[in-house]
Amino acid sequence: MTIKIFGHKSPDTDATGSPIVWAWYVNEIRGEKAEAKLLGEPNTEAKFVLSRWGLEQPEIIEDVAQGERCIVVDTNNPAELPASINEADVTEIIDHHLLAGGLRTRGPINVTIRPLACTATVMHDLMGEDAGRMPEAIKGVMLSCILSDTLEFRSPTTTDHDREVAEKLAADLRLSIPEYAAEMFAAKSDVSAFSEAELLRMDSKEYEVGGRKFRVSVLETTAPDVVLARKAALMAAMEPVAAEDGVDQVLLFIVDILNGQSTLLVPNDLVREIAKKSFGVKVQGDTVVLPGIVSRKKQIIPALKL
Repeated sequence: MTIKIFGHKSPDTDATGSPIVWAWYVNEIRGEKAEAKLLGEPNTEAKFVLSRWGLEQPEIIEDVAQGERCIVVDTNNPAELPASINEADVTEIIDHHLLAGGLRTRGPINVTIRPLACTATVMHDLMGEDAGRMPEAIKGVMLSCILSDTLEFRSPTTTDHDREVAEKLAADLRLSIPEYAAEMFAAKSDVSAFSEAELLRMDSKEYEVGGRKFRVSVLETTAPDVVLARKAALMAAMEPVAAEDGVDQVLLFIVDILNGQSTLLVPNDLVREIAKKSFGVKVQGDTVVLPGIVSRKKQIIPALKL
């Protein structure tokens, strides 16, 4: 039976690239048949990476079948996985996020969750000497994942080891990290083809705070003014998106990659209260700038209070 390998819903570059990397490893090194899959349409940066390295976009799947062999990467949260994930046969988890709990398996499995900035870095370590056997395209995808998740080492989630692995891969590929990262971030910043609802869901995760459910969305960009020009339309879309997705509120953080800060859209008193209690800021108007805040995993989610 072919093993399906996939990351979280609303796939970013890591959730798109890491299944491809690990599928190569399972096929070529372990000698088992495996295929990378996606749980949604990848973002513009991830599409750029696939094109840049000559790789086909993995098939998008809606759910998994009972007893189907799966490997989960870049998440361990059931809310970010197919509805029937606990009916499948999950054989391995590789991740770098907090342990969410709630997954059931048919037996003991390998679980690797490490405090690194990127799942691809964890995979590089798990491969050991076999990492040197990766073809150029797989190395390119792995490098892309690390640069994306670390915002080219600007994110506070970045570790020395993430940087070390990225620099080694870039040297192998004879790439300039600043030049290549700039190409990636330019692709990520082009959101002109997406509706407001699509932007709110593009890179988002659901979290519960104080008994309320939130869709916490980030838009990482080198051109925040382009996104902020759509501020009114984005805020107007929040209520219908929240209703459709079964959450109380959408929180949108526009991450300015180059200046290392975020702008939180503030459509109502609920978000105003969250901004005050979580980040200690007083909101005047419908936006608030949060200097130094760029990481949802390390800076936004842990701070959220109501």
